[in-house]
Amino acid sequence: MPQEDELRQAVKEDFPAVVTQLSELVSIPAMAWDDADAEELVLAAGLVAEFLREAGMADVVLLQAPRPDGRAGAPAVVGRISAKPGMRTILLYAHYDVQPAGDLAQWYTPPFKAEEREGRLWGRGVADNKAGVLLHVAALRSVLRVLGAEAGLGITVLIDGEEEAGSPSLPRLLQEHPSVLGADAIVVADSGNWQVGVPALTTSLRGLILGTIEVRVLEHALHSGTYGGPLLDAITVLSRVLATLHGDDGTVAVHGLTVFKPAAFQERVPEFDEALFRADAHIPPGTRLAGSGTLASRLWNKPALSIIGIDAPTISQSSDTLLPFARARFSLSLAPGTNTAEAMEAVRHHVENNAPFGATVRLLPGGRTEGFAGTANSPAARTMLAAMGDSWGLPAVCMGVGGSIPVVDILSKLCPDADILITGAEDPDSRAHGTNESVHLGDFQNAILAEALLLERLTSPG
Repeated sequence: MPQEDELRQAVKEDFPAVVTQLSELVSIPAMAWDDADAEELVLAAGLVAEFLREAGMADVVLLQAPRPDGRAGAPAVVGRISAKPGMRTILLYAHYDVQPAGDLAQWYTPPFKAEEREGRLWGRGVADNKAGVLLHVAALRSVLRVLGAEAGLGITVLIDGEEEAGSPSLPRLLQEHPSVLGADAIVVADSGNWQVGVPALTTSLRGLILGTIEVRVLEHALHSGTYGGPLLDAITVLSRVLATLHGDDGTVAVHGLTVFKPAAFQERVPEFDEALFRADAHIPPGTRLAGSGTLASRLWNKPALSIIGIDAPTISQSSDTLLPFARARFSLSLAPGTNTAEAMEAVRHHVENNAPFGATVRLLPGGRTEGFAGTANSPAARTMLAAMGDSWGLPAVCMGVGGSIPVVDILSKLCPDADILITGAEDPDSRAHGTNESVHLGDFQNAILAEALLLERLTSPG
């Protein structure tokens, strides 16, 4: 039986055990947040290390490094199989930490107890990104069973424990352990596919900046009946500032932000069907979409600005006063290639120059992540696309993603010569970060086979 047929059979036979392992990992609420239980991170890291050893990777360690603020970072799991002379090394990345579950009343099932139904597995982190962890484990296990370690391909597995917090300790960890970075190609299994049944390679990511806009109109609060009229409260003034951030059609109105022009592999980039997009996002009937241009360009190649929080009294705690100050936090997704420092200054210039009634407006910068513009034309990318096509039984497409993956920025800077391939097991209805997160089990199995085929095809000398 040819090796690839053996791999198909191995992945198929192994899949029930993979689902069991994924369910076990989902049961650990590992969150790298300040108020979360750090012991859960240790438990999850230990379980991932156990999975890798069971898969046939003998050299597995837990590594930690301090965060920039001096606190201990979450443990990362690193496993290695050394390459034979003249052979490639591939780095497989995923993360085991998850977002908080949110409102438990909105979940159909307990978030940290995986449940299989309707061809999907449900639970917090099941898609983002514990499926990515098991994708690597399962592909590695099948490849080692069929090819054996003597195949010669170098494989490094890096499983992060704080990606959802921005991977703050990862740069320091990689600086202290530079051998982890010796790779010809990197697979980041933290994205998804075009639709259920349609595989995709993610070739671009938008960048991101976060910040807070603060408005002050008075030294202290005043009675709104006594002083209202000549004076406007801070929330009203802040609202007027926020309203200037978008044009009438919803396009971001901050001057100086760039638009990304994708490279020449457009034949593999599908166009969004608006009806399908509305169904995927569960958009209420009658809601008009914002912006201009194609849906793909609005989602992947243009800036998008959202207000994600406002500091203001709740209605139950409000009083009849003119508030002296108010703040709003914004999240601005940036076209790939946009310089995040320049984008932050553009927002600063915009809000300061649109301060009404002489109000004092300040921009307080937050975090930022650079975007990513990859290629579908490198040998590694072409091999990945072919492996996906052979696994799913139809051609893979290329797509952008409107969100950011901080580790891609980190790895692209520390490994400038490595091809970065962004894959994953999610689909448009996986609801990553939301309630009722799930992964489609058929696509999950296909993603494992695709990665196994990739590893097998990379065993030829580099």
